[in-house]
Amino acid sequence: MTFFSMVFGIVTVVMIAQILSARYRAFGQQAEPHHSTPVQSIDQMRAQDEIRQLKERVAVLERVITDHNRSIDLDREIDRLRDR
Repeated sequence: MTFFSMVFGIVTVVMIAQILSARYRAFGQQAEPHHSTPVQSIDQMRAQDEIRQLKERVAVLERVITDHNRSIDLDREIDRLRDR
């Protein structure tokens, strides 16, 4: 091997290693959740708020459905409104 082919080989190996290293870092950052961007955290906060609101609605619906006295009162109120 000549000197130039050895230098060319070394430069090629170093360039390939840098490309693979950069690609590995890029994919590694996407997979790690602790490196979130501000946009992701805002979306997460909105999703958590929406989940909280939905849980509150479900709790109200469960209360309405399981409260027997209230459902009877609701039936009477509906009948009274129909009579008008």
